[in-house]
Amino acid sequence: MSLSAEQIDRVIEMAWEDRTTFDAIKFQFGLKEQQVIELMRKEMKLSSFKLWRKRVQGRQTKHEKLRIFEKGRFKCSRQKQITHNKISKR
Repeated sequence: MSLSAEQIDRVIEMAWEDRTTFDAIKFQFGLKEQQVIELMRKEMKLSSFKLWRKRVQGRQTKHEKLRIFEKGRFKCSRQKQITHNKISKR
């Protein structure tokens, strides 16, 4: 799957957000968790990638099935400014 520069930037932004799940990225861009990790490794500096991996590894909020809250969802204050976001338009 080939992504445009804008889509790659959006995937990286979503991956950095603590409360955006890998499932949400898969729904919007069709990338599985391993593909997101590979994209992050390819597009980021090694030190930034290592920091990100350390932060998200095992994080409950990055995995839909591990989340403890059921109702509602967190919405970033900047989300309304993001265009072409399928998740916010469901």
